[in-house]
Amino acid sequence: MSTLRGLPPGPRLPRAVQTIGFMFFGPRFVDACRRRYGDVVTFGTLFDERFVMVFHPALIKAVFQGPHEQLRAGEANVMLGPIVGERSVLLLDGAEHLRHRRLMGAPFHGRRMQAFADTMLSSTDLEIDSWPVGEPFSLLPTMQALTLRVILSAVFGYEPGPEEEELRRRLRAMLDPLSRPRAMMLLAAMPFIRGDRAAVTSRFEAARRKVDGLLYAEIARRRADRSALAGRDDIFSALLLAEDEEGRPLSDREVRDELVTLLLAGHETTATGLAWCFDLLLHHPDVLERARSADGDARYLDAVIKEALRVRPVIPGVGRVVRGEPFRLNGYEIPPGIEINPSIRLIHRREDLYPDASAFRPERFLVEDPPDTYTWIPFGGGTRRCIGASFALMEMRIVVARVLERAVGLRAADLNPAKVRFQGITLSPKDGARVVLDRPPAPAVTPPESAAAIAS
Repeated sequence: MSTLRGLPPGPRLPRAVQTIGFMFFGPRFVDACRRRYGDVVTFGTLFDERFVMVFHPALIKAVFQGPHEQLRAGEANVMLGPIVGERSVLLLDGAEHLRHRRLMGAPFHGRRMQAFADTMLSSTDLEIDSWPVGEPFSLLPTMQALTLRVILSAVFGYEPGPEEEELRRRLRAMLDPLSRPRAMMLLAAMPFIRGDRAAVTSRFEAARRKVDGLLYAEIARRRADRSALAGRDDIFSALLLAEDEEGRPLSDREVRDELVTLLLAGHETTATGLAWCFDLLLHHPDVLERARSADGDARYLDAVIKEALRVRPVIPGVGRVVRGEPFRLNGYEIPPGIEINPSIRLIHRREDLYPDASAFRPERFLVEDPPDTYTWIPFGGGTRRCIGASFALMEMRIVVARVLERAVGLRAADLNPAKVRFQGITLSPKDGARVVLDRPPAPAVTPPESAAAIAS
């Protein structure tokens, strides 16, 4: 006799009220429901009639390891379609997703990573040298500028100049409207928007067309000189050369969509993670001193970054849409069409996994049994784990190490740590993590060729 039940319990509030809970109270609302209903909870909002959130590592493991044909992450990311395109690895499922993932994975290994490390260090120096002295400024925009410069170099091979500046300008025109707190809701509603708000989406679409024009022109130019591609280290060229087991290359549309995916995911999330890391460091002088001291080592710096991503994850959660047969989870049968959302933010705040979970303690990652694949999940997990996770962690290590080395006079502008706000798809520091540089930065004495040593 089956003991399986239907959907898990959850709040019986009207969907409109639950929508308000998510929009204005976010983590507090979800955490209150977790404490009342348990580790798997059903919600309903005006944007999604029913979905299930998961808060326990064993259940998250079951979701991450579940059949990828049955649990479809691409469908869960469908609202990103207007930005990244339908052939993005973020929106694909099954065999096509695995094909794209394999073709995209090669550039994130081997000798290319050394070239990326050098770019990360030199870009960090350029950004530090531009900071005002003695005046408050927000770190988040500077980190966005830095990581965009890095990703443009890594993806396109561009050095600072007219080509890079033109693409940077057009990308910002497309992406800046998406950094607004309710941007994701706007994207979800885009097909139905009429009237005044339609002007917002039309501006976005016009900006996207301009970006596409640049990208397709560059794809055509590089394909016309295929012999020159093999000697380049950039990801763009690697994508144009890539072929699957059957000798099939990526189409122009597929290349375009993956380029935009890398540009979006490769700078916005990393910049936000860096802003949070510095905000936490500057409000914890003991951790800052150890990270900066001569006694500090790469392991401690790595622990600082991982703990920052735990305390302040950039993405609140990930999703899988059930298709085919109902998915069995913790004694429940989740029917087809329901989205399952492992909660990154709340798994990182479980007191049974992280005692005094709200405290910033890098030592958690220096013990013999540190957090594992299903208790520390800032990059998601399973076959959908962020393809650029190693790239992002390397960039964060290089940037943090360089700022601590050169910007000795950097301090927080505000007494308390920054509060969290939704900014597009990310959980960002409100006001951008304001800081003050009390004195000019020290000269850049570490040669760029040492970047790999800093990153390792």
